[in-house]
Amino acid sequence: MSRDLSERAELLAANLQLGRELSARTLMFHAAIAQRVGLSATEHKALDILSRAGALTAGQLAELTGLTTGAITGLIDRLEKVGFVRREKDPNDRRKVVIQPLIEKMEREIAPLFASMSQQMEKLLSRYSDQELALINDFVSRSITLLQEETTQLQGVDNPRTS
Repeated sequence: MSRDLSERAELLAANLQLGRELSARTLMFHAAIAQRVGLSATEHKALDILSRAGALTAGQLAELTGLTTGAITGLIDRLEKVGFVRREKDPNDRRKVVIQPLIEKMEREIAPLFASMSQQMEKLLSRYSDQELALINDFVSRSITLLQEETTQLQGVDNPRTS
């Protein structure tokens, strides 16, 4: 193997390892945030999905999270009990119930826990040129798509735990 190929293989391996470390640190950060507000990491991230998507049915939330409808029912019960969501009749179809995130409570109790991290990330990102930021955006966007596809594949009908 030529020196250039060897260096590239090492660089690729280092990037993959850094991706794993970033993933683990991100997960642990969100678990700590969740613990501070009395939620599990899964509840916290489901609430994050709701806060960005707006009101969803339980089925829609199950689809977006990959959780079963039974698991989602319990999750919604817990989020409702601690006051982060409210079940409401769908204004377009009174037979349906939508899960409404209570944004004011989230902004009051969760958002402040992200203040320091947000400041630090802005400071870090400000070190990069516009071209570098575009490259980072491209990489992260493609990583998100890849993660969504791989998650869907893992949760597919071929999964013995869901069959």
